[in-house]
Amino acid sequence: MSAISKMMDAIALINAMNVGMAPAMSMGNLYMNISNSMGMAAMNHVFAQQQSTMHQQAALVVGIKKMYDFGQ
Repeated sequence: MSAISKMMDAIALINAMNVGMAPAMSMGNLYMNISNSMGMAAMNHVFAQQQSTMHQQAALVVGIKKMYDFGQ
């Protein structure tokens, strides 16, 4: 085998390896994006619950204050 044919075989092997790895790389990227999105959705849900609890407590305090003010 000549040096040129060995070099062409090596280039062909590298190209085949890149083409063969592309689906695995794209699925890996997809899974990473999905897991990131799910994590952000969970964080947003927790934040919304915290905000809701704060608003409910504020409304309760205002309601109790109005009840005490009504009796005076």
